Amino acid sequence: MIVGSKIKLREKRLADAPDDYAWQTDPNLAQLNAAPLPTVTFPQYLSDYASELHYPPPLRHRFAIETLDGKHIGNCTYYGVDKTKGEAELGIMIGNRDYWDKSYGADAVTTLVNHILRQTKLNRIYLKTLDSNTRAQKCFKKCGFTPYGFLNRDGYNFVLMELHRKRWEEQQTYEGGE
Repeated sequence: MIVGSKIKLREKRLADAPDDYAWQTDPNLAQLNAAPLPTVTFPQYLSDYASELHYPPPLRHRFAIETLDGKHIGNCTYYGVDKTKGEAELGIMIGNRDYWDKSYGADAVTTLVNHILRQTKLNRIYLKTLDSNTRAQKCFKKCGFTPYGFLNRDGYNFVLMELHRKRWEEQQTYEGGE
């Protein structure tokens, strides 16, 4: 378990499946994530979910986001780990709207970034977010990410953002973190 100031990151578990299915089948959340709505039934989803928990993809590290009192409010992950390039992509979703705009997402991103950079030799973490999702962009900037480009894929326009270890270390020193 990885503890932030407002959240805890923990391993995913089967009990998360109902929340995850509800969030992934929510049209508004899927649109924010530029993701298609799943067409599988919950029993099929649960079977696939259990299989992925049992046999996790090797280059994907998934975490549930919980409040400090244990309420599952979202998920985050880092994936596409490229040890040669020293980089990985980050993704996050706060699925429970009751926790939007209250810094839970920023704490989850900061906590995950701190974990990645303390536990790995990765030098760059990058992400993409819809250009229309200004709330997410504001959150990522607050966490130290900077825009570096744009991408158009499948009819969606994304802002590309990145954070480099050197900048993170400077930020940690500036804040008295190290």
